[in-house]
Order: sequence, then structure tokens, then C-alpha cells
Amino acid sequence: MVPRTRQRAVPRATMGHTIPIRLCDGQNRESNVRWLLTRLLAGLAAVLVVAVGAGVVLAAQFSGEKAEWAASTGADAAWLDGSWVDGSKDESDFAAALPRLRAFTEVYVHVGEIAEDGTVDPAGYAAADAFLGWMGRELPDVAVVGWLSSTAESSSLLEDRVPKEARARLVEAASAVVDAGFDGVHYAITPVTVNDPGFVDLLERTRDAIGAEAVLSVLALPLEPLPGVRLPVFAVQGGERYWSTNFLLRVAELSDVVVVSGSGTGMPSGSLYGGFMARQTTLALRTVPETIGLRIGVPPAADDPAAAATAVEAVRIALTAHGQRDSFGIAVHAPEELADDAWTELEEDWLHIQR
Repeated sequence: MVPRTRQRAVPRATMGHTIPIRLCDGQNRESNVRWLLTRLLAGLAAVLVVAVGAGVVLAAQFSGEKAEWAASTGADAAWLDGSWVDGSKDESDFAAALPRLRAFTEVYVHVGEIAEDGTVDPAGYAAADAFLGWMGRELPDVAVVGWLSSTAESSSLLEDRVPKEARARLVEAASAVVDAGFDGVHYAITPVTVNDPGFVDLLERTRDAIGAEAVLSVLALPLEPLPGVRLPVFAVQGGERYWSTNFLLRVAELSDVVVVSGSGTGMPSGSLYGGFMARQTTLALRTVPETIGLRIGVPPAADDPAAAATAVEAVRIALTAHGQRDSFGIAVHAPEELADDAWTELEEDWLHIQR
């Protein structure tokens, strides 16, 4: 007889199952760190590829002809700080600023910060009657719009930028601004995530509250410069930094004027910033209907004169390529505070060019 081979007993708890090979704690940690680093490097590489590709394309945008007609059509805006309506400035200050204010179609005067609950302290425009009176007397055709602002560090894909209860209070505040004698309201609420339904609801309710004759102006985030850039930037920055053109169109259709921001872009060089602004202008001109006012926001020249000049040049390049358009212009910060040479440059480059 052939002797039977004895089978090694298998513990009952492991029958039919693969016995796992256990790594020591040190091996586990090393493996986890390697896995994490691999994915971090892959993510950084993807962002770098997007950034480099975008940079090459954007730099190429900042070139081309600037036609003589590609300048102001008399549809420019200015942001003014709250000192004009809180009693800090008097009529002599207004007289000094008047020659420059004549260059603008509308002025956005800061009337208050929007609190988390949506309220706005009316003390911010307690002395508005005087300024409104001066403007009505000297510049009756210039719209004086109350600027309401709120700036956050981040935004959410899931939560409304302005919650429902806060929206109701903000609409009341906007209505109160118009009742105080302003020609409308300018919302500068940033950042707002693309397709935020609460923001759309805010605009719809504000329109109903202030009426069809009042101006509803909205500050838009910069537009996604190239397809595929928005979401990686959102992930890295922890919030929305670019709007899609579809969302800009949705907002524009609910507004009288949209202002595409040109500040805080993070572009590291003049050529990249110029290309970025040319691209912004091109996308905005293609997207916003001609029945809606469109302004391109220029960074404060008092802080960075070179960036402001670059932005204006980029707008002219893009406008030349696009073609003439009414109700299109730029929006500038505190023109009355600009140094004489900065104001002269703005006059020569945009406001008073022979068309």
C-alpha cells in the first residue's frame, strides 16, 4: 500500500480564506507616505501643465492692433468710497473732483458692508442727500448707484453665498438705498460660486423690489480664461475664482450692467496680466448681450499704475478685434484720488482719444 500523505491541518477560522500578509507599522507608514506623495505630485503636475499651457495662450493674447476708435464711448463707471455719503466730505471736495467725475456715465458710491445676516447699516449713507444734490445739480445725467459689498475668503459648492433669510434682509436694504434717492444698487459680493441658485434668486428679488427703472449693477468674478482651468483653481484656492460664461450670461440677463473684475488676478507678469485682461474682455464681449451694459474693471491706479495702464491697453486690443459696441466701457477706482500723471494717462489712453 502507498502511504497516504498527511494533510497539514488548517485552522477553522481561515479555511477558504487567504491569510493576509501583515506589514510592520514602519512598512505601512512608508507605503502610505509613498502613496500620498505620488498623488500629490500627480496633482501638482496636472495643475502645472494647466498653468503653463494657460500662460502661453494668455501671453499671446496681449498683442495686436489698437484702433483709434477703440476707446471710451461715454459708458464708463467709477467706484467712489463711502466718505462721499457719510458726511466726511463737503461741497469744496466735490468741486475739486467734479472735472474728473464728468468723464463717467455712472458712479458706484459705497453705502455699506453687507452683514452676515444680510443687513446694511444705513449710517453708511446717512449724509447722502448732500452728495445726491450736488450730483443732480452738476451731473444730472450721471447715475448715482449705491454700492453694497461683501467679501469672503472662500465659497462653497453646496451652500448659497447669501442664505435665504439673509437674502430677504439684503433685498430690503437695497430697496432702502433706492428709497434714499440713489438711482439703483451695485452688488459687489465675492466670491460667488458658479450656478449659485441663491445669488440668482437675490437678483430676481432685488429687481422686483427696486423696480424696473432703477439700475441693477453686478460685479462679476473674472471669467475662466481657458476651458478646464476653473475647477483645478477652485480646488487649490478653496473657493471660486472664475465664472463660466454661461453663469455670466445668466447674471447679465437679470441686470442692467455687469462689471467684470480685473483685480486680484494673481498674474505674475505684465504680459500675462495683459493677456489675461484681453481674454477677459473678449469673452465678456462675446457673452453679454448688447442690450446690457458691460464694464471691464481696472485695478486701482493709485496702487499699481502699471497694472491699470496694462488693463486699459488690453481692453483696447480686445475691443479692436471684436468691433465697435455701444454701452461698453471700463470701471475705475476713485478717479478723484489719482495722481495727475495717472489721470492724464487714463485720459489719453481711453477717455479722450479721438474716435
